[in-house]
Amino acid sequence: MLIQTIAAAFFVGDAFTDLLEFPGTAHALVEAMVAVALVLGILIGGWQLRLTLDSLREQERSLETARGELARIVDVQFAAWGLTSAESDVARLALKGLDAPAIARIRNAAPGTVRAQLTRVYAKAGVSGREQFMAWFFEDLMHERLLPPGREVC
Repeated sequence: MLIQTIAAAFFVGDAFTDLLEFPGTAHALVEAMVAVALVLGILIGGWQLRLTLDSLREQERSLETARGELARIVDVQFAAWGLTSAESDVARLALKGLDAPAIARIRNAAPGTVRAQLTRVYAKAGVSGREQFMAWFFEDLMHERLLPPGREVC
């Protein structure tokens, strides 16, 4: 934007000089119209950039709100299932997509211990594995978008 503004200032000055030196000539008039269009383009581009940045900030606020709400929902559900602190930690890492060996490395635990904890988490949640466990939390978020209103799965 800065370079465009500098170039526009130079071009506007040149067009203004041409209008003073050669008033009414086609060259001077076309150059003046192009200079006006250039300035308008910069103004509209700046306005669009501002709208885009405002929209980006709003989306970021919405995302932060959704993250906080999802974290609250996860905490409430873990408590409802009666997960222990260790099971909650392991379950949270599983929700982030980590497998048992990766969780074991992060927690400095044996992979067998983590697998046993995940088995208990899945049993308490009433699911058979990580995919179903993750889907349990995201099903409500996605349900509205799967099918248009009035259509059902056959």
